[in-house]
Amino acid sequence: MLAGSFRCCHCHKPFLSGTRTIRTSANRPPGHHAVYSSSKSSTSPANSTAQRGKQKRAVVIMPGLGNAKNDYKALAELLMKEGLTAEIASVNRIDWLRNAAGVVDINYWKGTLNPQPTVNWYLKRIDDAVNSVKIQTDGAPVTLLAHSAGGWLSRVYLLSKGTTGIDRLVTIGSPHLPPPQEAKVMDQTRGILTYVEQNCPGRFHSNIEYVTVAGKYIQGAGLRDKGATIPQKIVGAGYQQVCGNARVWGDGIIPIEAAHLEGADQVTLDGVYHSPLGAVLAVDGKVGRPWYGSPEVLPKWIQHISCDESDSMVEVGDTLPPNL
Repeated sequence: MLAGSFRCCHCHKPFLSGTRTIRTSANRPPGHHAVYSSSKSSTSPANSTAQRGKQKRAVVIMPGLGNAKNDYKALAELLMKEGLTAEIASVNRIDWLRNAAGVVDINYWKGTLNPQPTVNWYLKRIDDAVNSVKIQTDGAPVTLLAHSAGGWLSRVYLLSKGTTGIDRLVTIGSPHLPPPQEAKVMDQTRGILTYVEQNCPGRFHSNIEYVTVAGKYIQGAGLRDKGATIPQKIVGAGYQQVCGNARVWGDGIIPIEAAHLEGADQVTLDGVYHSPLGAVLAVDGKVGRPWYGSPEVLPKWIQHISCDESDSMVEVGDTLPPNL
């Protein structure tokens, strides 16, 4: 995503009564959708490790627009407690200014910008992290865990670099779709999301498990909507720019309808906020504002990051990237 844009496997059902139901790719309908309420999950990181056994898997965490590596340290620590090898792509907040290089391309002003070379710096950070965890785990399968803009950036990465060693893409609060043309709003990526949707739509790589996770935190409202709160109107203005509709539900930044991909397992989490920045823990009975990676939320969807190898029909293989 360009500087100044968005305001900053398929194998499980929800946990029910402590049980865990798994669908393999042989019997799972595409685009399975699950909705999780904000009630306490019966499965926690502490006991789910025992359920999954000693499986070894690597996870590469990909920061969202305006975020930095340190913002995801607590999430990485929770994943490592689960027995996963977690590495965060080395992105600093100031790095996002590199996207401003796109303004010298005439396609930026025409709204037809391609991702490369503008986001090559981010793709390099992903590549470095993926290669690092492959060495650390002696070639264990890799899950790309992408937050916000990291979601569509991960799709660009898979398209340009191939899928060798990677068998899962899990996105959390990611804007995957360009706004509809009839909405007459500016694509804040200046055409990159349109490029991504045209060149690698939906569950594009058949050898990869796709999971899209969205948050249902606040419903937006139009600026002139009577009875709407100021926060709803502010959030609605942001939703309008992302999906063309202010009056939808989302995580406070990304509307639900923009966060899901066709053919992916779609998980919607009740009461979950967009970012680790601004997330608030519940203390002494006070209502918090948890984000996707908060300790009380992660158990609701962590099964999508890693499941037993015996349960997965996905092969970790190669796909040759086309020229971008």
